[in-house]
Amino acid sequence: RFSLLLLDLEEYYFEQHTAYHVTGSFKICSKSIIFDPEELAEPIIKEEKTLTFQLEFCSKTEDVVQTLLQLHRASCLEKLGDQTAMIAANLQSRMARSSFDKNFQSVAENPHMECAVEMVMPLVCNPGHVCVTDKNLYFQPLNGYPENVIQIKLHNVRRIYKRRLGLRPLGLEVFCSENDFCSDIYLKFYSTTDRDEVYYYIATFLENHAIEHTAESYMLQWQRGHLSNYQYLLHLNNLADRSCNDLSQYPVFPWVIADYTSPRLMTNAATFRDLSKPVGALNKERLDRLLARYRGMPEPSFMYGSHYSSPGYVLFYLVRVPEHMLCLQNGRYDHADRMFNIGETWKNCLEGATDFKELIPEFYGTDPSFLENRLSLDLGRRQNGSLVGDVVLPPWATDSSDFLQKHKAALESQYVSEHLHEWIDLVFGFKQRGSEAVAAHNFHPLTYEGGIDCDIEDTDQRIAMLTQILEFGQTPKQLFTSPHPQRITPRFQNITRSSSINSPDAELSPSQGEDSSFEDLTEESRRLAWANMESLKPVSSHKIHKAVTGIAVSRGGSAVFSTSKSTLKMFSKELKEFQRSMSFSNMALSSCLILADSKTVVCSSWDNNYFYSVPYGRRQDTLMGHDDAVSKMCWFEDKLYTASWDSTVKVWECNSDSFSTHKRSQFNLLGELEHDAGQVNTVSLNPAGTLLVSGCKDGAVTIWDHSSQRTLQQIHCHSGTIHQTDFSPSRHVLSVGADSCMKVIDVQTGMVISSVKAEEEQCFCWDGNWVLCGGQSGDLLLWDLLTNTVTKRIPAHSAVTAMWMSELCTTVITGGEDRQMIFWK
Repeated sequence: RFSLLLLDLEEYYFEQHTAYHVTGSFKICSKSIIFDPEELAEPIIKEEKTLTFQLEFCSKTEDVVQTLLQLHRASCLEKLGDQTAMIAANLQSRMARSSFDKNFQSVAENPHMECAVEMVMPLVCNPGHVCVTDKNLYFQPLNGYPENVIQIKLHNVRRIYKRRLGLRPLGLEVFCSENDFCSDIYLKFYSTTDRDEVYYYIATFLENHAIEHTAESYMLQWQRGHLSNYQYLLHLNNLADRSCNDLSQYPVFPWVIADYTSPRLMTNAATFRDLSKPVGALNKERLDRLLARYRGMPEPSFMYGSHYSSPGYVLFYLVRVPEHMLCLQNGRYDHADRMFNIGETWKNCLEGATDFKELIPEFYGTDPSFLENRLSLDLGRRQNGSLVGDVVLPPWATDSSDFLQKHKAALESQYVSEHLHEWIDLVFGFKQRGSEAVAAHNFHPLTYEGGIDCDIEDTDQRIAMLTQILEFGQTPKQLFTSPHPQRITPRFQNITRSSSINSPDAELSPSQGEDSSFEDLTEESRRLAWANMESLKPVSSHKIHKAVTGIAVSRGGSAVFSTSKSTLKMFSKELKEFQRSMSFSNMALSSCLILADSKTVVCSSWDNNYFYSVPYGRRQDTLMGHDDAVSKMCWFEDKLYTASWDSTVKVWECNSDSFSTHKRSQFNLLGELEHDAGQVNTVSLNPAGTLLVSGCKDGAVTIWDHSSQRTLQQIHCHSGTIHQTDFSPSRHVLSVGADSCMKVIDVQTGMVISSVKAEEEQCFCWDGNWVLCGGQSGDLLLWDLLTNTVTKRIPAHSAVTAMWMSELCTTVITGGEDRQMIFWK
């Protein structure tokens, strides 16, 4: 019966009334009147421009008459722009007169904001109001259709994305799951300011539930084999504003198979499509004709007269799931000979003068319903007299499910894995626009984000432009501006163009790729310092004491403190000599740190924690908090975190003011993080102080939520003792262990996204992409984690045991078993 798909493009459904005499409901829309009779055998009647209904209404007769008069006046306007302006004014008036019905909210909720929006669905938008509280997101349709209110609990939200609609930044899409492709709600705002306010408010609820992923982070997981080709393409589409709710920006997937005629699907190169070229450039003869036309075309010139993704193409593939197709084509199916069949469609994409379409995700999914005429629809007869039914499959597929399985296996094959980055360059990357796009014969200027002015004053011109954008299709948002690195794939054979469709999950091995950032660093100085880390040079070296176990530096760098197995020593950089030496007990010191005021040094020992006063030159306090050796410490905002071989990490509240006044300190135990794995060797905090990571003797890395003190992830990723763990500036943890491995762990998923076989490293500093580390070899090694290669090896000590790096990453201090401390620039 009645559906919003009965409305025209840019038409709105306002309200419903009950009719007498002829029973049914009377729908008033912005461009038409729809009568939906109660008797199902009677057809729905839709009248546009002329008012021919003679019905009586049970209520609000005067309001109905006024609405019909406004509709009639709008329909009598000749110019499309004038009609649209009047309809928009009518809609705004209705939105202004109404507001969110707060009866749907709990009295315990605190509203944050309310504004007018539209809910976006395929081919239609439904106006209403959005209300955000401290508990829920509500959408209330103006017309009460299909339900009075939609409610989403904020604690269920897992992902939220800003979207562009009609090339304008007005959309917001909310997901309550990590992996589902379709969202829970897609909203269009009338101003970017309102959209952003809702976005940032909801985003504050996500900090403890989700970590925002970037194209670079997904790229690294895909490159190393932790995401399949299918998953990676879904993530890129999502980041590029492609949504199943917006047919003009439906997710786009590539054709990967070029053979739809053979009885068997072979694994040689001829089976696969050339992924380095757009569809329009796959046939050289057709490309030559297009180039000749392009060179003779006045500005703005373009290569292709149709896009690779548009609403018409999406619904062409989904014609056997019919409701949207009938809406787009005024209730009629296309000519039977033009109906979707796989082999014919591929042939037309190679040879047709105006057909350059790519595929949609359904071709690589598990639901074959779009390939089957399950509803027994009357799709017509072809010229040869045959009825159009299920999609005609290639000879190598036994049925629709077999077709999808083999199609997806081809997507995951070695050949496609080795070349998919070339297609990503065309659609999401640096060949999408500009001179690189021209060289690659890649698209139409109206389809690019930022390529046109969406705020044209002339309404007719603006509507015509937006209609062309919506019908022609839109190019995805550009995600990469430099060449995309190749996936790391197994090399079982010398011929890299060969692949195995049946074995897509072979062991990965390193391959060369373009340089790309592992993390997005915020400080340019740090980025430059790490970019020049290969030029690290020793400035001075100093004999100190026994093997160095810890290094701490005062604010400004004037004093350097180091611990050994028995003493704490202070070195003056200005005088270039040791000034103090302090012994606390007969037990060895394992690490040290200096508080922000540079007046107190904290040392961990095999028996206690000791607090040393720099101004007074003596031990100020002692914290006896563990039953075994204290192995490592870290400090954040008056809280001390101590890791011990007694299988715990303890959190202490310390009054740092008492240190500066030389009073006895008060230590309050705030929490105790129990480990099942035995002794804890290392502990560190993320930059925000919200997460903690610990490493144990049995090779387990545990990530903790600081506020709740509960385990978020526990990963058994090493086969021996872990020497050090540390967070990157954002979303990853690096660990090194006695098994000579370096592991990069994704904080959110707990996935080991990189594993590097190195030497036995004891200590390191890293920025998320590069690692400077040292260990038993005595050398400093600079690792590039993207290529898993050592780019620089620098002789340093007999064995490196401790390392410190300045905040701007321009100064490094190392200590070793050779009793030396070396300063580096």
